[in-house]
Amino acid sequence: MIIGNAGLAAHLGTNDLRKIENRIISGDTYAELITEALAYQVACEIGHRSVALAGRVDAIILTGGLAYSSYLCGLIEERVSWIAKVICLPGEDELKALSEGVYRVMSGVEKANIYEHE
Repeated sequence: MIIGNAGLAAHLGTNDLRKIENRIISGDTYAELITEALAYQVACEIGHRSVALAGRVDAIILTGGLAYSSYLCGLIEERVSWIAKVICLPGEDELKALSEGVYRVMSGVEKANIYEHE
């Protein structure tokens, strides 16, 4: 259950948002409910993290495999866009890429980017 069989897969039998979106389009209200619950939970976590940053959030970046779903990204963006601009960057291995980027900055290979809030 912990790796690969929880969340969407536990409820809908798949993690493939393309299949889930097709089910929603076909009228599957349960698939819609579960997807909206996922968006709600992600939005809540984003909100919690924005409190830890005292509201000083430059951008909210949605990444990973689920970010390929413009439907899911849209549901999340509806709930959090008041906090900061939402950027959807689909792709896998985001944790590896983030850690490699931090390593490059900490080892002096790259300089950290400073993003200014508008």
